[in-house]
Amino acid sequence: MNEQYPSALLERAVGEFAKLPGIGRKTAMRLVLHLLRQNVATADAFADAVKTLRHEVKYCHVCHNISDTETCRICANPRRDASTVCVVENVQDVMAVEATQQFHGLYHVLGGVISPMDGVGPNDLEIESLIRRVDEGGIKEVILALSTTMEGDTTGFYIYRKLENSGVKLSVIARGISIGDELEYADEITLGRSIVNRMPFNGTN
Repeated sequence: MNEQYPSALLERAVGEFAKLPGIGRKTAMRLVLHLLRQNVATADAFADAVKTLRHEVKYCHVCHNISDTETCRICANPRRDASTVCVVENVQDVMAVEATQQFHGLYHVLGGVISPMDGVGPNDLEIESLIRRVDEGGIKEVILALSTTMEGDTTGFYIYRKLENSGVKLSVIARGISIGDELEYADEITLGRSIVNRMPFNGTN
């Protein structure tokens, strides 16, 4: 045990919290000590929520969004426009677009973007399942709402090449989002306008 810690249990808990993104050991220590100051029921509820999340959360078999059931609430909602699919990088982006209240279609979560530097290729993403959704019919427009980064643009172009002869309309969100920005950090008004003012995608914009 590190002599800095008065308890091996404390050291272990700090080590686990420090594995979270953006959490250093000092912040991890503050979080652990905060939990220790709570009553046992509160700490148990926290631990149970994390354990239940990891063991029971599902991914929608249609769009790959996080869900409590096999089909997420958005895909199962008959009031959504099933003819329009918004392609995003991750679950956070679904939440960001939903917060704008400007989009009423369905989603497709890729699970990332093509990034050779990070060893992520097209086969590591949910691109083929998107192609299958389009091939099954009923989809009239695919909106590429990816981050305006080199990786996002590369992914958008790859999808464009895969779908350019499919007969569906391909759109890209308007560049109200600054170059290099990620969707989840855009403010709701800017992102909402970018969705509403989307443009046809021709493989170059």
